[in-house]
Amino acid sequence: MSQTSDYYDARATDAESAAEQADLANVRDRELRSAAVFRQLANQARKIDVSRRNADAERAERRALEAEALGEPGELA
Repeated sequence: MSQTSDYYDARATDAESAAEQADLANVRDRELRSAAVFRQLANQARKIDVSRRNADAERAERRALEAEALGEPGELA
């Protein structure tokens, strides 16, 4: 199961909340580190999503150009 940026953002928010409620400094620090990692993962997931959409669009455009060059009819509407 792939994780989405929304999932990672939610985990980061949970960790930040836990850090605010922590009585012990080491627990607070641990939760803040977790939040930072989850934010990084969310950003990475967003970048991957954008890259995939761009790659999909480029492939679709390339297929359309190849079909046009071969004289194949396009999809019917």
